[in-house]
Amino acid sequence: MSPGRRSHFVHEGSRLVYEEFGSGPRVVVLIHGLLLSRQMHTPLAQALAERGHRVLTLDLLGHGESDRPRDMWRYSMPVFGEQVVGLLDHLDLPEAVVGGTSLGANVSLEVAVRAPERLRAMVVEMPVLDNALLGCAVAFTPMLIGFTVAEQPLRLVSRAASLVPRRLAHLGDSFLPDGLGLLGETMLDWVSQDPAPSGAVLQGLFFDRIAPPRSERRGIQTRALVIGHPRDPIHPFSDAGMLVDEISGAQLLEANSLLELRVTPERLTGEIAGFLDASWAGPKTRSRRGRGRSAATSRNGRTVRPAQGTAPGRRATA
Repeated sequence: MSPGRRSHFVHEGSRLVYEEFGSGPRVVVLIHGLLLSRQMHTPLAQALAERGHRVLTLDLLGHGESDRPRDMWRYSMPVFGEQVVGLLDHLDLPEAVVGGTSLGANVSLEVAVRAPERLRAMVVEMPVLDNALLGCAVAFTPMLIGFTVAEQPLRLVSRAASLVPRRLAHLGDSFLPDGLGLLGETMLDWVSQDPAPSGAVLQGLFFDRIAPPRSERRGIQTRALVIGHPRDPIHPFSDAGMLVDEISGAQLLEANSLLELRVTPERLTGEIAGFLDASWAGPKTRSRRGRGRSAATSRNGRTVRPAQGTAPGRRATA
C-alpha cells in the first residue's frame, strides 16, 4: 500500500497535521477518535485511495502530531468542526465526504450543521449521543481525574512508552490479523502522550456540548451512512439508530463488533466504498420526504431496525 503524504497548515494560530492518500476530485476526510491520532484511519484511507478517492486524515488540535495546548477553552466539538472546514479551505476544496469514529463522528455532525454546503456526504461510525451518558461517565470521569491529579506519574509512563519501538507492535502481523499491529501502535501512541494536554481536551469537551442538539440534527439533509456496534456501552447502538431516525434517508449499517473495521475490515470497507461511490454519483442531498426510516438494509442482506432514542438534551462525552 502507498504511504501517505504528510503535511500541515495553520488554523487560528495552531499547527494541524494531516496526511493525504491518493488523488482525484472525490475527496474524503477521516477524523480519529478521542485522544487518538490520524493513524487509526490509515488502513481505511489506503483502501479508499486504491478505489479512486483522495483521502485526508487529520490530527485535530490536541491529538497526534498537531499542536497540543494546555488551555481547556481551546477544545470543543464546534471548534473541531471548524478545523475540518479549515482543512478544506486550506486545500481549496469546495466539498468533501467527511467521516469519523466516536469523537470524529460527532465532529462530522458539527460540520453538517455548521457548513452543510461543504459536505457531499457523511460516514458516521459510533456516534455519541443521548444514550451514551452513563457509559461515558463511567469510562471518562476516572480518566479526567487521573490526568488532573496524577499528572507527574502519568508523565513518567508516557515517557517510558515513547521509548518503545513502534515496530514491536507489529511482531505478530505474520500470524495475526494485520489490524492488530496498527491497533497496538495506536495504543502506544496514546499512552505516550503528555497527560496535561489530554486532560485539557477532556475538560474542554466536558464543559461544552458533545454533539449538535436533536433540533439541529433533524435539520441535516446530507447523505449519511451510520455505523453502529452492538454491545458497546460508550457508543450504544441505540444512538446510531436514533441518528438514522433523525436524518432523513440515512442508512444504518451494523458492525459485527467494535473491532471489525480495525481487524477484519473487508466487509465494512466494501460497504463504505459503495456508499461513497453512490454519494458522488447521485445528488448531493436526499429528499426530505418524511422523518427518518424504520429500517435500513446493508448489501450483505442484513436488515437492521434502529432502536428508539431517548429524550433530547442529555449530555455525554465522546
